Amino acid sequence: MPRPSPQIAATLIVRDEARCIARCLASVAPWVDRMVVLDTGSTDDTVALARGLGAEVYHLPWPDSFAAARNHVLELADADWHLVLDADEWIIAGGERLRAWCETPGRLGCPCLHHEAEGATTTLRSWVTRLIPRGVRYEGRVHEQVVSPLPRLRIPLAIGHDGYHAAQITRKKDRNHALLLRDLAEKPDEPYLLYQLGKDAQMRDDHATGCDYYARALALTDRGANWRHELVVNAVQLLARARRLDDALALADAELPHWPDSPDFFFVLGDLLLDHALADPARAIAHWLPLAESAWERCLAIGERPDLEGSVAGRGSHLAQHNLDVIRSQLAMLNA
Repeated sequence: MPRPSPQIAATLIVRDEARCIARCLASVAPWVDRMVVLDTGSTDDTVALARGLGAEVYHLPWPDSFAAARNHVLELADADWHLVLDADEWIIAGGERLRAWCETPGRLGCPCLHHEAEGATTTLRSWVTRLIPRGVRYEGRVHEQVVSPLPRLRIPLAIGHDGYHAAQITRKKDRNHALLLRDLAEKPDEPYLLYQLGKDAQMRDDHATGCDYYARALALTDRGANWRHELVVNAVQLLARARRLDDALALADAELPHWPDSPDFFFVLGDLLLDHALADPARAIAHWLPLAESAWERCLAIGERPDLEGSVAGRGSHLAQHNLDVIRSQLAMLNA
């Protein structure tokens, strides 16, 4: 007899997600066998909307830990495979390939998340473990991570995310900040926590604190860590925003040999060199601006690299070209 197809369950933890729960579930429903939603205290129409779209809805008082909530809904679903989503996410493409991927056991699946920035025409891309087999669990109060020795493989599944819009960030930032600090108190030298606290401070425009967390994370993060690319790019950017231009350039110089094929690295390097030009106008035309131009030209030579964690769409194409067009037009005016 042929082996039965593995059962796939989408699992979500939610609270007051009436804005987006229908979009998420409607995008998932054609590709999974069940949708299991754990509500942690909604006061809006989230529960009714989820049930109306065919989801099984359970309830749990908020346990002050995303890992605890994730693990609880995984136990409730108890499927062969779990597609782990947030309500502010939705499948963009690749759902039809999900079931075939799940036919092979013994691995974890990492789809590409496309994070929308409010008012921007580009997205940040990250590869996150979201397709996990029965028995795999999470740890961490916030920015929880899958704990498993199974290999992590990228899968042809694209997921949209609009949780970086201002209204959504406002809802989350105080809660997430407190949970990160609690985790850090228990694991003060955990590089991933320091990296996330740096991102948290950057989101809050707390440049000094963010630079400190990023520096600590850089010192402890292995070069093979999948998040190091985004960590380096963010650290250079934040040092520049803090007006620590020399420190930013020193970090970029130290990291340059490790990112010869990253358009994101050369894009922020170009921005940094432009900042130096503005701060040092006497050497702007002869030194800083040609270096910035070379950095953005390098972006175009590399092209788009969606495989790099934290890459921003356009830095290897139209965003770099825009910066080049602007700087060249300005140089042409000065030389006229």
